[in-house]
Amino acid sequence: MKKALLILLCILGLECFASAQGSKTKRELNMLRRQNAELLRQLDSLRAALDSLSIPEPAPSENREEAPDTGSFASIQLADSLMDVWYRQRKSSDFEKYSGYDMDAVHFTSDVSDEEMMRRLAAMNSYISLPFNETVKNYMVLYSEKMPRHMGAMLGKSLYYFPIFEEKFAKYGLPLELKYMAVVESGFNPLAESRAGAMGMWQFMYRTGRSYDLRINSFVDERLDVDKAADAAARYLRDAYNVFGDWCLAISSYNCGSGNVYKAIRRAGGKMDFWSIYPYLPRETRGYMPAFIGVMYAFAYAKEYGIVAEDVGMPAKVDTFEIRRNLHFRQISEVVGVPEETLRLLNPQYTHDIIPGSEGTYVLNLPYSWTGPFIDANTDSLYTHRAGELLNAQVLKNVAESGNETRIAYKVRNGDYLGKIAQRNHCTVAQLKKWNHLRSDKLRVGQILYIYRR
Repeated sequence: MKKALLILLCILGLECFASAQGSKTKRELNMLRRQNAELLRQLDSLRAALDSLSIPEPAPSENREEAPDTGSFASIQLADSLMDVWYRQRKSSDFEKYSGYDMDAVHFTSDVSDEEMMRRLAAMNSYISLPFNETVKNYMVLYSEKMPRHMGAMLGKSLYYFPIFEEKFAKYGLPLELKYMAVVESGFNPLAESRAGAMGMWQFMYRTGRSYDLRINSFVDERLDVDKAADAAARYLRDAYNVFGDWCLAISSYNCGSGNVYKAIRRAGGKMDFWSIYPYLPRETRGYMPAFIGVMYAFAYAKEYGIVAEDVGMPAKVDTFEIRRNLHFRQISEVVGVPEETLRLLNPQYTHDIIPGSEGTYVLNLPYSWTGPFIDANTDSLYTHRAGELLNAQVLKNVAESGNETRIAYKVRNGDYLGKIAQRNHCTVAQLKKWNHLRSDKLRVGQILYIYRR
């Protein structure tokens, strides 16, 4: 393929040269320029096609390191968590969405000196390299000084989520600092969804989720399962590190795909450190690693900046139960007393409020305070309660045939009403009421509504 491409380019180049020698008029020169532009366009297309067929080797360089061995990545196409189409469709990164700043355009200043920031970074003693420069400083100031309310919420959520992530990363012998990626990826939102279809707190695409053993079907989407998605993310990062041998590059590949990191390495002359390939990475990925460092810094020095963990309503302790029969959230809520909102918060992977236990063993997460009542109620009476209405054959068939529907969570804002929300989300009021078991049209600010989209 490469040899054929070079021969084609040589022939085309000779033709252009011959044309130029025999053409002196202005019209012919303009035609030649157009032909040259078209050749360049075709060359870019051929390069893109070649890149899609194989991972190109880095260009020769006297000082470059050996190119990484791709053998440990079972399949580079399946292993990419974010493919080219994803970073193109994500017009701006998640952290820019909730920060409200265009990080390419702003330049923050701080009362904390650069020397002190450098000292603090070094004192964090991170296993992952934390360099200091103007780009990194911008994100350090952003997270520690410009977003106190948002970071307070993140700090509150971390008390629940970080122990889960630390357990997963420790299981695979990975740096625990990787847990901060969830803040950059989704802001700890287990229902996060990108325009390209990446789902969950760890933002897995469908194909990558399946390749890392996450179940995705009409009833369950384990990309939304906090525990299992974190385990899959840990395995992806382990595989990426085995390929690149550098945590900054492994983290970058999580954001833009390993193929894009390879392209950046090649264009940087084979250099294999983040700041050498920085100019050749997709725009979003260029900000991803600095944002990761900024988040780590803000968490480490939250007290110095007056950031206080907010009470975000997450339970202090959660128990898990294995479910081997079909069970609806409403059955649990009405028999045991657990609010349906709490069940959805802790079990977002069940996209239709149904645990399909008859198909295999599934896990139910409950706040520790409801453990006793659930154990007492976990009898046939729980599973038969309104089963003819909530879990009849037609209901199960409808869910199974919904196939490619995804559920999004919508938070009711001031001035919202059902008709307005329905119009905005291309559905009907009747559907909204059915999906959310609403008996009236009344809504309250802050209420969560679930909307199903194909």
